Amino acid sequence: MNKLQGLSCMLLGGMFLLPLGCGHPKTAEEAAPPAIQQEAAAEAPAPAPGKEETENHIIATEDFSNLQLKDAAIPVYDKHTLAERRAGGLPTVLPELVPYREKKMAYLTFDDGPDETNTPAILDILQKEQVKATFYVLGKAASAYPHVLQRIFQEGHAIGNHSYDHDYDRLYASTGNYLAEMEETDELLCSLIGMRPLITRAPGGRMGHFNDAYAEAMVLNGYVEHDWNVSSADTAPNHPVAQDFIDNIDAQAVTDCAIILMHSSSGHEETVKALPGIIRILKERGYSFGVVTPMTPQPW
Repeated sequence: MNKLQGLSCMLLGGMFLLPLGCGHPKTAEEAAPPAIQQEAAAEAPAPAPGKEETENHIIATEDFSNLQLKDAAIPVYDKHTLAERRAGGLPTVLPELVPYREKKMAYLTFDDGPDETNTPAILDILQKEQVKATFYVLGKAASAYPHVLQRIFQEGHAIGNHSYDHDYDRLYASTGNYLAEMEETDELLCSLIGMRPLITRAPGGRMGHFNDAYAEAMVLNGYVEHDWNVSSADTAPNHPVAQDFIDNIDAQAVTDCAIILMHSSSGHEETVKALPGIIRILKERGYSFGVVTPMTPQPW
């Protein structure tokens, strides 16, 4: 049997391997012996953005032992869903992590997207300013605009789980409801970018919504929730404008760890207008820019 015939047999055999990670089957190339993998890799094209081989993010190891990072600007994801971790006997509880406190850090966070207009406009500004941010996305919105979600991921921003559709009545009826919706959103995000976030933000924030049972359930399932300590107030009912948001952040961003709440969904055009001014103020104040990960300090 020549080498080409042998490789064909290996590839056909690999088609029968079980799924590994986010429900994706192991590829035939992964099934081949190392020598054949190396030979095939030499002829293969470069991986497309969004695959595991990119340098834009860290993928958690099976035991989460690689999450104590020194770079606050690199997102962290898990290639396994919670269902896969449970089925495989893998841990779901994160190890104790030392919060990142090495620099004066601002975390720009955007809730409720993606949408087809404001989120891309925000991404354009972030790209121009060379700043990374965190997008807490809704599963319903990600399903409607998968190409925008994938752009967020490919450009090295962090993605967090913000529930499926922001329905307070359903989410806060019980911890079981809350976790089920977070897992549903995880599964969807995993189907679109190949991995799931470890970070979440509770719709409306955990204050006034979480009790001890919610907090314990989050820990047991490896979720790290972050609220905020600086608000743009871009959802205020009196129809504020961009300068109001800039002034709000100018007044509040005085701590070494500033987790800033904004929104990127439809109706937040003034947030888009305010963003360059917000970034300018933060840079002038000496902030570096991070993305939220399990090791980001809590805002309070």
